[in-house]
Amino acid sequence: MTTTVPTAARRTSRSASAQSRVDAPRGPRQRTLLPHLFLAILVIYFLVPLWWLFVASTKDVQGLFGGAHGALWFDSRFALGSNLKELVTYNDGIYLRWIGNSLLYALVGGVGATVLAVLAGYGFAKFRFGGRRVMLAVLLGSVMVPLTALVIPTFVLFSNLNLTDTIWAVILPSLLNPFGVYLMQVYTTDAVPDELLDAARVDGAGEIMTFLRVAFPLLRPAVVTVLLLSVVGTWNNYFLPLAMLANTKLFPITVGLGLWQGQASANNGGGTSLWGLIITGSLVSVIPLVIAFLSLQKYWQGGLSLGALK
Repeated sequence: MTTTVPTAARRTSRSASAQSRVDAPRGPRQRTLLPHLFLAILVIYFLVPLWWLFVASTKDVQGLFGGAHGALWFDSRFALGSNLKELVTYNDGIYLRWIGNSLLYALVGGVGATVLAVLAGYGFAKFRFGGRRVMLAVLLGSVMVPLTALVIPTFVLFSNLNLTDTIWAVILPSLLNPFGVYLMQVYTTDAVPDELLDAARVDGAGEIMTFLRVAFPLLRPAVVTVLLLSVVGTWNNYFLPLAMLANTKLFPITVGLGLWQGQASANNGGGTSLWGLIITGSLVSVIPLVIAFLSLQKYWQGGLSLGALK
């Protein structure tokens, strides 16, 4: 016995199957194409200035201002070696001194700011004391204040203390990092359970030992983040050392390159050779930051894994 399916039923079945094919989810390739394309555009957007900086550092003065291969490609003469040699020997090697000053300011100021931020953030998160809410409110308010607005009052204060035109005029203000304190306070509240600290205290550990042995290993990702932000912020700081320092031998790399740029602009054609030094010096000044980020990247990955397991 055979069963005959009506024509209307067959049409309905075909339309339903066609609609299901239309409504079917897109394949993996279609779902990931747009995000990958967007990320590729972002990568190109961020890498083009660095590529231009590297290419420009390989050119001599003639190629820099009138090269036949364009701004984004190398000239026939690769002059990076000669540019680096001229950079480190110009004006008795003042550039190397500026690099050393920047390393000093960034390391001392960045490490000091990280230590203060970690201790202050841990104290705000895990201790209850009088005036805590008021201090947190003041801390949040200070995060909103731009650092450039504090440079002139800081200059007046350090001038009264006779500390201007010294390395302390750059290092001491760099030790204050309100955003780092706030970041550590928020991270400590979620990453360090109070029960874990109480267990350590019951076992006889003091507050210092509890912090070093129990809390600090859990805070490593946030500590690395605050350290990098502090070091990069101090390394790139321009307005503070510009206002505080008058001795060119104490300049960091940012102010030193700004000095060369001013001289090149003021001399018009006579300062053309300085532009090659400025561009090559800018390229060299980026390298320590790139090394710092790449060397500390694994600690961020460890922090992400820690958060996934919690």
